[in-house]
Amino acid sequence: MIRGFIKSVAILALLAGAFAHPASAAPKKNFKLAWTIYVGWMPWPWAAEHGIVKKWADKYGITIDVVQVNDYAESINQYTAGAFDALTITNMDTLAVPAVGGIDSTSIIMGDFSNGNDAVILKDKTTLADIKGLPVNLVQYSVSQYLLDRAIASVKLTERDIRVINTSDSDMAAAYQTPDVKAVVTWNPIVQELLKVPSAHKVFDSSQIPGEIMDLVIVNTATLKENPAFAQALVGIWYETTKAMAGDAADAKAARSEMAKASGTDLPGFDDQLRTTKLFSDAKDAVAFTDSDALPKTMALVRDFLFDHQLLGENAKSPDVIGVEFPSGEVLGSKTNVKFRFDDSFMKMARDGKL
Repeated sequence: MIRGFIKSVAILALLAGAFAHPASAAPKKNFKLAWTIYVGWMPWPWAAEHGIVKKWADKYGITIDVVQVNDYAESINQYTAGAFDALTITNMDTLAVPAVGGIDSTSIIMGDFSNGNDAVILKDKTTLADIKGLPVNLVQYSVSQYLLDRAIASVKLTERDIRVINTSDSDMAAAYQTPDVKAVVTWNPIVQELLKVPSAHKVFDSSQIPGEIMDLVIVNTATLKENPAFAQALVGIWYETTKAMAGDAADAKAARSEMAKASGTDLPGFDDQLRTTKLFSDAKDAVAFTDSDALPKTMALVRDFLFDHQLLGENAKSPDVIGVEFPSGEVLGSKTNVKFRFDDSFMKMARDGKL
């Protein structure tokens, strides 16, 4: 399944505590990264297939097993339970599941952010304000609902002014064809499919909240502290691979074509998804984004959304229950319960040619 196809975190947040236990912090040689199908994460299986993973693992005297998990939600469960050392995941889901479940995780790669992949679509209406009073079909407690909240706030509306209808991603396109469905919030490639219908009008998308829906590679923090070579290898793999897939050269197109096929589309379809994804293929850009003043502000919006929807744990008394640490050392929320960290140091090594 494509990463976007299971973004819901409600059930996961409730289950995380039952599964959680820290991964071994002892130095080791063998590591596992879990990934699921999504345009911004297809570099990982391609790198494994083409020897780039082995090249960088060998450089640091370790092994890295790049493992596909068919279900995004299950990949988060397994990481939270300690079955994987690293995981491809969104910023929102990192806070909502591993962090809520007590697992301290560090983002070492800022992979991309949605830059139009997620959208609000109305049927036979053309402005966002027209959403007032309508039922809105979306995957509840997901980044779709987060996008909706951000969208309607821009026209001075709240969720009290609409009616959320929880709808599976797999049913969304078919549901849109029924007369009862008046508005949907979803992601690519469903957005691309729906916008072919004459009645469908995109009234808001994630390019209007740039940088807020991020896709990361996280590593268990205890594992990372004892095994920094693992992070160095992962970062080396990422930038070599994203460089190989960029541009119009024959080799780059061949790489993207293989990634497209593995994700169930063709090169034009894959490139369309890349156009609405800000892929950080340059470490300099990734570091600048991670170090920006915007990141703490975005994470404040995300944690407030999770708190308002009771997704920071049953006993959360405020949005500050979990701490999020940034490269500057600034902590958003509890300084004594930091469970989510953004670390730019490994990306800086790539930027400076020191891997």
